[in-house]
Amino acid sequence: MTKTDDQYYITKIVAGDTKAFAVLVDRYKDLVFTLALRMLKNREEAEEVAQDTFIKVFKSLSKFKGDSKFSTWIYRITYNSCLDVLKKYKQEYSTVVLDEFSERELATLDNAFDALAEKEQRQAIDDCLDRLPKEDSFLLTLYYFEEQSLDEISKIVGLTANNVKVKLFRGRKKLASLLKEKLEPEIIEHYEHERK
Repeated sequence: MTKTDDQYYITKIVAGDTKAFAVLVDRYKDLVFTLALRMLKNREEAEEVAQDTFIKVFKSLSKFKGDSKFSTWIYRITYNSCLDVLKKYKQEYSTVVLDEFSERELATLDNAFDALAEKEQRQAIDDCLDRLPKEDSFLLTLYYFEEQSLDEISKIVGLTANNVKVKLFRGRKKLASLLKEKLEPEIIEHYEHERK
């Protein structure tokens, strides 16, 4: 999937070729839905926000100046739409209680994590991200799956890059402790196989 040609489709849509919008929807729908689900923890609401996001994107596409990547812009609209829903419902989600994690323990976990197959990694992270508080889950999804830079994430959520860095570090610690719980049996098994 090349995202460099987003501008090509945006230009076509703004010029009146509405069919070209389907390409952008197709390209971003999965991640927009995933991000909404991370924030809202509810499939139906996430689907509504995803649809709402694409309606907003379509209506304001002519305002997109290309100052940031199109993906950054669309994820910011998703994030703000989620915040609107959360304000409306004022829902509180349970947070995960965690032990403090040192950087050394994080590095050890990252190495063990690398030992897992990519598909297993994705599934393990997905399961654990579902259990994290909404903002941590959202930021880490952008960071791990969308490989957005700190600057891009800060534009999406409207925080300074430094603030995002701190939140990502805390989120990674929470994720690490959940992954440790989940992965230790798999990692032990993996290393047993390696030794044979």
